[in-house]
Amino acid sequence: MVKDRSASSVILDIVIHVSLLLLLIVTVFPILHVAAISFSSSSAINRGIVTFYPRELNLDAYRKVWEAGTVPNSFKNSVLYTAVGTAINLTFTILMAYPLSKKSLPLKKLYMSMIIVTMFFGGGLIPNFLLVNNLGLYDTMWALILPGTISTWNLVVMRTFFQNIPGEIEESAYLDGANDMQILYKIVLPLSKASIATIGLFYAVGHWNSWFNALIYFKSNSKYPLQLVLREIVIQGQMARELAEQGETAAWEEMGMVSVESIKYATLFISIIPMLIVYPFVQKYFVKGVMIGSLKG
Repeated sequence: MVKDRSASSVILDIVIHVSLLLLLIVTVFPILHVAAISFSSSSAINRGIVTFYPRELNLDAYRKVWEAGTVPNSFKNSVLYTAVGTAINLTFTILMAYPLSKKSLPLKKLYMSMIIVTMFFGGGLIPNFLLVNNLGLYDTMWALILPGTISTWNLVVMRTFFQNIPGEIEESAYLDGANDMQILYKIVLPLSKASIATIGLFYAVGHWNSWFNALIYFKSNSKYPLQLVLREIVIQGQMARELAEQGETAAWEEMGMVSVESIKYATLFISIIPMLIVYPFVQKYFVKGVMIGSLKG
């Protein structure tokens, strides 16, 4: 392959590389800033001298987070909700997308029309709460998982991916005596690793970042996910800041603004780490899965 050395090509390469570098800086800098504050002393944070590397390095914030027990417990809750929720999401999405990908399915257009309608119309917050409560799911982990078992968008992407698998492969399996479940488990799923990894990542990130449903459906603090605990820490920091601005120094000291600020960023950094660890293992499937799943409708 001969590389284009023309002036326009060189300029285009420069523009692309500079744009990607700027995008990298914009993406990475906030993460470095959060990490730097979480590892800096309270006095350095209070003086506003922390940028993208720690100042007066210490682990006080992480020590307080661990000793309090709230964040470690909520972290375990988030891991549990994400793991169980993603497994259920993928299972039911696959089981629904596979038959919908078949041209021979009776009333296929009717089913798809009913499914697509849910992307534009919903019952609303209060009806959803009443439904969850009447089903006995209130204050249980299932209130976060079961109502959103299948995402319509992810279902459509998965169905489209299954449609791209050559039908001849399945026909040969039928001739060998395989049934539908055997074909799905032994042939279709191994060929769909890219799509499954991509959809799984979408579901996992959604569960990990979710906090609003937990705020509505949980009354026990011990069941709070990490993101909801982080929200409460942020609110405490805002309250302390407002008290300081009003001159309530005693209340300011009692609430411990500096400690709350340190703990807030430490908790935020802890919440980022799992997705940073998982994504590199899924990234190789990510682009392929989205592109293949969107080639035809």
